[in-house]
Amino acid sequence: MSLRIRTIARLTGIREATLRAWERRYGFPRPERSENNYRVYSRDEVEAVRRVAKLMEGGLSVSEAIAQVRASPAQSARQDSRLMERFWAAVMVLDADAADAVLEEAGEHLDATTFCDTFLIPVLREMASRLDVAREHLASALVRQRLRLLLASMVSVSDGPRGLLACPAGDHHEGGLLALGVHLKARGWRVTLLGADTPAEALHGACVQVRPDVVALSFVRRREAQEFLTVLSESLQACASVPMVVGGPGAREHLKTLFTLGAQYAESAEELIAIWQQVRNAQNRP
Repeated sequence: MSLRIRTIARLTGIREATLRAWERRYGFPRPERSENNYRVYSRDEVEAVRRVAKLMEGGLSVSEAIAQVRASPAQSARQDSRLMERFWAAVMVLDADAADAVLEEAGEHLDATTFCDTFLIPVLREMASRLDVAREHLASALVRQRLRLLLASMVSVSDGPRGLLACPAGDHHEGGLLALGVHLKARGWRVTLLGADTPAEALHGACVQVRPDVVALSFVRRREAQEFLTVLSESLQACASVPMVVGGPGAREHLKTLFTLGAQYAESAEELIAIWQQVRNAQNRP
């Protein structure tokens, strides 16, 4: 997995300028260069930067933290790799208890967003290429259950903005939506999760009840242009004046339709929050 510096900054909380400064001064991190000469980072580099940030929070200087991470550079990556292989092995023999125990072990020493980004979501993305239908269903259910447990275990604030999260009617893949909920909650948002296959009338009822600041819809499965237009139109009408942010691979190929209808598009919690802030600022202008 190759990631650009903007994504690394978002995933780790370390600014792009800081990452470049560390690279110049300490030779850390050590990205590759793409054909267009952009910095690209591996998942191991993401985890290394996270470890440095954690050590600095504990009182170490940046140079001390980098030196400590360099002293055991591959330990975390090797552990993740071993855990993933154990997970796949358990899934292959349909041993749900063993697979779930691996997920429990993998998340023991990680915060919610790190566990989500470095383990659960990568596992979800690999399922289709690794597993047959039965095993994919088992593995997907276990990962979604773990994401739901993560979300439920996170502390809720009483006065943060509220996001109403759903997959539209006919879309049953809610892993990305659950990950969005984890990231929003970690940033002080209140999250109301409707989950998979949510019809427009259910969206309307939820909007009336909880009065969200943003509705986030996750389109994963591919839809023909007319079906996408119909589903998104009905969802927008159901949510009336509430800003709607749409994400997922099933929406990416219909951006023109999406923007024409008045929705926004985001690929991360950070982008969703930025859109909400722009809308709020516009509403507050005299």
